[in-house]
Amino acid sequence: MQVDRRSFMGGAGALGALAVAGEATAAPRAGRPNILFIMADDLGYADLSCTGSHHIRTPAIDSIGAQGIMLRQGYANSSICSPTRTALLTGCYQYRFPIGIEEPLGPAAPAGIGVPLDRPTIASVLRTQGYRTKLVGKWHLGEPPKHSPLHHGYDEFFGIVEGAADYFRHHMVMGGKDVGIGLAQGDTPIERNGYLTDLFGDEAVKTIEAESDKPFFLSLHFNAPHWPWEGREDAAVAPTLGASFHYNGGSLAKYREMVEAMDQNVAKLLAALDRSGKADNTIVIFTSDNGGERFSETWPFTGVKGELLEGGIRVPLMLRWPAAIAAGSQSDQVMISMDFLPTLLAMAGGDVAKAGTFDGVDLSAQLKGQASPLTRSLYWRYKGNGQAALRAGDWKYLKLGGKEHLFDLAADERERADHASDDPARLQAMRLQWDAWNAQMLPYPLGSFSEDVRDHYADRY
Repeated sequence: MQVDRRSFMGGAGALGALAVAGEATAAPRAGRPNILFIMADDLGYADLSCTGSHHIRTPAIDSIGAQGIMLRQGYANSSICSPTRTALLTGCYQYRFPIGIEEPLGPAAPAGIGVPLDRPTIASVLRTQGYRTKLVGKWHLGEPPKHSPLHHGYDEFFGIVEGAADYFRHHMVMGGKDVGIGLAQGDTPIERNGYLTDLFGDEAVKTIEAESDKPFFLSLHFNAPHWPWEGREDAAVAPTLGASFHYNGGSLAKYREMVEAMDQNVAKLLAALDRSGKADNTIVIFTSDNGGERFSETWPFTGVKGELLEGGIRVPLMLRWPAAIAAGSQSDQVMISMDFLPTLLAMAGGDVAKAGTFDGVDLSAQLKGQASPLTRSLYWRYKGNGQAALRAGDWKYLKLGGKEHLFDLAADERERADHASDDPARLQAMRLQWDAWNAQMLPYPLGSFSEDVRDHYADRY
């Protein structure tokens, strides 16, 4: 369902209040599935052995798709990290919120920025259904205490607050010094020894194995394989790094090591589900927050992180639920990050229409093989290089570097056969379609907000 900006903002507060009020009265229901949502950071489409990597082996991650469903047409809401996380959290286009047009969220962002506190989130709507909710890993959506995960629907948080961290120092490193909050438990900075990927995996295993009368919703957001380029044996290197984003570091071998360490932790999670007897009725999802960076593979797509070419936004996507999804399933369904909120809520037995107003759609029937793929239109924009994109059915409109392109993804997923000149009518129609959608979103930059938009958000950060 498409809604305009005025209607969206006008209804959000009341719907958010309804969701919060429901949390106090929701009673647990028998048979609801546990949910384990795993998201990698900067993992390219072809960085898994099951999606075509030339040198990386990921048997545990591969098994999620082999024992469930693989979606080849999975997308991230953005070609960079924090905007995708905004969309995942809210079930909406990130461009509806000031934090979502910070690309990415960083030190220059307005103080106190975050998702509006009255917005229903993927965690809050599941908590309303009686779930215990926990985030392990990367947050990157605002600073505690006001905008910690605990104020956006999660009962517990163990992870890093900022957009990246050294794998051993657990902080961003700039000028040779640790900066930011770094690793936190709840709203409190903490010190732990260990390699971050392993710390996150171990914490998630404890959560899976904990006894509870409630099902769990566990979001595990690895920071792997995001820079800095460090493997498990690099503890001695970490103190020598002057900055986390060391552009003279890394290699294909190091990247492989980082991805395979993540896979080994996924193996621990799947083993924990088996040991605890929870595997059959646990939904396990694996995906990435955007396309891959410099050491990544995106074949057969072109483009990388920061670009709206398919390689920057097409991501691995697979889902396992033995109780409801047949092993070895495949789907041509187009799915994007903001769809997870309504889809998982529906799978948990919730009423999506009563939970809030979302741009994402419920694709639970398609994933369970109960409905044919839904044809839809998806939109992107990115202020870097003035980029815009629209996928409508199999056709894609792309604006990049001041030039417009038109591709038939069904015939040319590599985006090399440009139909902009031989199909001007379609190009114009898709341009106008994108323009109409864009008019509903917040504009760039922050200073260009209209007065009513600024007033609307002034006390809601």
